[in-house]
Amino acid sequence: MDSFTLVVASALVAGIMAASMLLLYRASSRQRCLLDWSLSGLCFLASNLIGAVALKYRLDTVLAPAVANMFYIAGHAGILVGVRRHLFLRPRYDLAGLLALAVLCVHALPYTQGSVLHRLFLFTPVVVGINLGVVWLLRRQPDDGVKRAYLPLMALELLFAAQMALRLILEFMGSQFLQTSGSLFVLVFLSVSTMACALIVTHQQELALRRASLTDVLTGWLNRRALHDIARREFRRCRRNATPLFFITFDIDHFKSINDRYGHSVGDAAICHVTTLAARALRGYDAMFRIGGEEFAVVVGGGALADVQGIAQRLRELVANTPLLAQGLSVPMTVSVGVAAARDADAQWEDVLKRADEAMYHAKQHGRDRVSVHGIDLAEQKKAVRLHAVVN
Repeated sequence: MDSFTLVVASALVAGIMAASMLLLYRASSRQRCLLDWSLSGLCFLASNLIGAVALKYRLDTVLAPAVANMFYIAGHAGILVGVRRHLFLRPRYDLAGLLALAVLCVHALPYTQGSVLHRLFLFTPVVVGINLGVVWLLRRQPDDGVKRAYLPLMALELLFAAQMALRLILEFMGSQFLQTSGSLFVLVFLSVSTMACALIVTHQQELALRRASLTDVLTGWLNRRALHDIARREFRRCRRNATPLFFITFDIDHFKSINDRYGHSVGDAAICHVTTLAARALRGYDAMFRIGGEEFAVVVGGGALADVQGIAQRLRELVANTPLLAQGLSVPMTVSVGVAAARDADAQWEDVLKRADEAMYHAKQHGRDRVSVHGIDLAEQKKAVRLHAVVN
């Protein structure tokens, strides 16, 4: 395939990239990085069209390579800008614009006009720097399930940077091996980058949908569906490592009367108020779930029963001592809390949750606003809490 055909093919692929990113943006307008990548495709399209015209009509002016290189580097910078926006960083279009303008101005120098090799020496480090910047930004992200979707783009940017560096070395040595291969690599780069950028967005949307399906909209806590997966995993780990596992369940006392007296909006505020306070009492790594209207569960791995009972007491006290302030009202609230520990005889995690529920209902039946531990009577519980407080 000759150079002209490769450049035309690259222009077509660049146009497809721009159109694909724009269509994806119309389907998912929150992903503004798609606009950046669409603009990047347009820059590559302009660069290749100018290159095709220059080859077709054998233009030997300074303007054609100057404008083509400006759009070419702007295309690479557009990918970096989109990655930055995707990562919630400032896009820095100002720096990208200044870079493109600098590339245009550098072509006025006699050295740049001297030969293609001179331009290659000047602009290869710029392109390689942009490629490596994309890789560096994506590599430093935490491995939270999204990072796998970054790997194709990272690999592509690394390979493109490597071929640019190799091409520069071989050009300096006088080899013709990669002298006319630039358009071929651009064609491959544009084809794969379109898929890689689309993969990043679609994978992120997939994870967002999964999180939404596992999260309670009102409180932000996990829902019952998530409880099944996480509790089963924790129960298996408890069995495998012979470590303690506990469930804390709690329920808002007289919640129906709050709804009936103040309305559902205050009822929703009450639920959010309790979960906010509970999160302060719990440890940051405890898994928290809303499993019913005003009923909640917490999976606690590790520690001793006295520690977990202390957490439950702290939760109860926070709610009892912090009334809800809503619509100019001060609404006192309490919760009844149940605690249960996993036993050797338990066949599944539901057995532990069932006992925690029984302990919670025991607390409700004995006056509410209290903590009940399954298998321990109220007198022993109060004594255990006092001893725990003295020790700490």
